[in-house]
Amino acid sequence: MTRSYIQFLGLVVATSLFFSCEDGTTVFNDINRFKNEPVGTAENIRMVYTDSLKIKAVLTAPKHVDYTNLSFQYAEFPEGLNVVFYDENNNENTLTADYGILYTATKIIDLQGHVVLASHNGSVLTTTQMYWDAASEWLFTEKPFKFKDTDYDIAAVRLDTNKEFTNFQTGNLTGTIAVSEQASPTVE
Repeated sequence: MTRSYIQFLGLVVATSLFFSCEDGTTVFNDINRFKNEPVGTAENIRMVYTDSLKIKAVLTAPKHVDYTNLSFQYAEFPEGLNVVFYDENNNENTLTADYGILYTATKIIDLQGHVVLASHNGSVLTTTQMYWDAASEWLFTEKPFKFKDTDYDIAAVRLDTNKEFTNFQTGNLTGTIAVSEQASPTVE
């Protein structure tokens, strides 16, 4: 065999290896492209959450996008959501947001846009972002918020509270808070 024939043969082998790798890469890229796609999309959904045959919450949303096929699983509500929560006395409390994302592993819901929590007793909390820890039923935000009920009319940045707002911490407050005085015990 001549040297030019061996070089030609080497060039043919290298070229065919190059093209076969390129084809394999294209197939591999096509497979991976679908990994980042949602496993499903649903429109006009209604999800009912129950515990011991009792309805705890009803979630409705115009669109639900399910990414539970990814290693970091989540579900997205890109067009907003509305949740009606029922307490132990079957009172309705509502939550609405322009956007929501539920992180499956942590059970934390990130609510964004015009977020409004309204309770059956008339209290209302508004903010631009709120995190809801569904497992511990805890709410928190680092964004400015407003809260109003019969005893409070406050605005602040940062909120960390239980769902009943009986145990909460905030940043600097502005507004009014109703305080009741108790008589000092008399010393005899």
